[in-house]
Amino acid sequence: MIPTDDASTRKREIEDKLRQEQETLNFIKESLEKSDQLTKNMVSILSSFESRLMQLENSIIPVHKQTENLQRLQDNVEKTLSCLDHVISYYHVAKDSERIIKEGPTGRLVEYLECMGKIQKAVEYFQDNNPDSPELNRVKSLFEKGKESLETEFRNLLTRHSKPVPPILILDLISTEDEVETQEEVTLEHLPENVLADIICISGWLVDYGRNQDFMNVYYQIRSSQLDRSLRGLKEHLRKNSSSSGVLYSPAVQNKRKDTPTKKPVKRPVYIPGHDHDVRFKHHVDNLNEKHGPAAGKDDVLDIEIDAYIHCISAFVKLAQSEYQLLTEIIPEHHQKKTFDSLILEALDNLIQEGESIVSAARRAILRHDYSAVLTIFPILRHLKITKPDFDQVLQGTAASTKNKLPQLITSMETTGAKALEEFADSIKNDPDKEYNMPKDGTVHELTSNAILFLQQLLDFKETAGAMLTSQESSSSASSYSNEFSKRLLSTYICKVLGNLQLNLLSKSKVYEDPALSAIFLLNNYNYILKSLEKCGLIKLVAVTQKTAEKSYQEHIQQQIQTYQRSWSKVIDYINEKSLPAFQPGAKLKDKERQMIKDKFKGFNDGLEELCKIQKAWAIPDKEQRDNIRQVQKQIVTEAYNTFLQRYATVSFTKNPEKYIKYRPEHVAEMIDKLFDTSA
Repeated sequence: MIPTDDASTRKREIEDKLRQEQETLNFIKESLEKSDQLTKNMVSILSSFESRLMQLENSIIPVHKQTENLQRLQDNVEKTLSCLDHVISYYHVAKDSERIIKEGPTGRLVEYLECMGKIQKAVEYFQDNNPDSPELNRVKSLFEKGKESLETEFRNLLTRHSKPVPPILILDLISTEDEVETQEEVTLEHLPENVLADIICISGWLVDYGRNQDFMNVYYQIRSSQLDRSLRGLKEHLRKNSSSSGVLYSPAVQNKRKDTPTKKPVKRPVYIPGHDHDVRFKHHVDNLNEKHGPAAGKDDVLDIEIDAYIHCISAFVKLAQSEYQLLTEIIPEHHQKKTFDSLILEALDNLIQEGESIVSAARRAILRHDYSAVLTIFPILRHLKITKPDFDQVLQGTAASTKNKLPQLITSMETTGAKALEEFADSIKNDPDKEYNMPKDGTVHELTSNAILFLQQLLDFKETAGAMLTSQESSSSASSYSNEFSKRLLSTYICKVLGNLQLNLLSKSKVYEDPALSAIFLLNNYNYILKSLEKCGLIKLVAVTQKTAEKSYQEHIQQQIQTYQRSWSKVIDYINEKSLPAFQPGAKLKDKERQMIKDKFKGFNDGLEELCKIQKAWAIPDKEQRDNIRQVQKQIVTEAYNTFLQRYATVSFTKNPEKYIKYRPEHVAEMIDKLFDTSA
């Protein structure tokens, strides 16, 4: 049983909670009602707003469309006015531009080109829109006049500012290749910078708008003329300076033009007896004597011509390279090679023609048997071959006929040179044996000295000479053009010349009636050949194909010495012990024995005097050889005479001993010491 107080308390609590819940429920109901009312009010407001918005839209859209149409109309009007202004401006172009075109582009090129641009647009407009308009002819005429003015300005700028390159600058340009020390690179400025910029602008406009290539012809004609004048100026400068100072820098010889000037050694003409050698490249000499005077020797004048030509070869390459660099800035790329070909053609033709003239002169000289002329070809040919890679690079892209000019000249020189070398070898062999042409004293024959001189000068160009001989070979070995093959060919050729020379000398020696003089002649020539070969180094080249050449010449020399010594045999036989009569010491001599002794003394004296008189006039130029022969002969004769004298000096074979004993041994030695000496 629950207590009554607790139950009533419990009931009151429940009733309180129920009442609170009822109040909460009523509050919620009231809130929902208010919310419904607010919702209805909001829907009403939105509906009203929507209605008003639709009314506004219906009012604004027509206004907007009308405004848009008006804006479009305004834009069309403005565009139409702009087009009209643009069209009308074309009708004013001729009038506005006429004064500028008439005054020309000089000093106002940018403004002039802008004006030409306007005229060009006017021409295009009238051609497209109103081809029958008289304005078209007017602006066309003005455009052509303006274009002609630009072409004239192009020509005038080039003509006025294109100058030949000074010779000193060309020499500095050439010398930079041969200087060992590092130098500041020499550059050529053919045109002032501002002028070049104007020329480039005009060129670009003529290409883009002028549709005319005549300016390219103008360009190559003017620059070609300057290139040729530069080379001619260099040649005249070298001729003038060389004739006055005797100093010439050559690009074929590595030296300094300013600091260490040297002059190429003068070549002696190679004389072949029996032929006329008074004229050597007569056309060069006659032309240059007018400028240098007759005092200039033919060889000096020829050396000047050859060196000047070598200079011009190097100068052409350098100047052509520089011209191409300039051309690439002015001429459009697809016209550069053709224009460059035309630009260098005149100078190259003159250069090749001069080379061909040298070859022709050499050929004429060879026909006269003046084989020294071939020596003038060697330095040129060597330099052409050295320069050929640069030539090929410069001429890259030019016409085939232009590229082939240099190889044809080289081939012509090689053919002419090889022919001259072969004919020279044959002329050595076939030189006539004429008594009037033989040295009376048995000294070195002129044929020998000049043949050796020719070979020595050939040694200076051994690679060129070897290649020259190789070019005439058709064998498979020759096709490789190896240095070793060329060297062997040159060695073979030199051996051939020396062999022909030896055969000719043997033939010439037979002209002498005295075998001893013949031996002295051969001795002198063989000795001269050997010494010369050793001195200049030719013996090493000879040894390539004939290893025993030096030993062979030494043997020939010894043979001739022995032949000469036999000339004294008759004299020595008079005092030889084998021919002395046998007698007993102290015994009285018979008349026959006394006469025999007298005859021996007399034969010795007469033979000694005769030989010394004859051989004193003979010559042995080589002092060492001369002293050795004297010494050997003196020893042989004085020993035999001393023995003979000791044996018969005390023998009473005559009442006048001074008549027979004319010389003491020391006197005999002195007489032999005077052999081969006309001044003794």
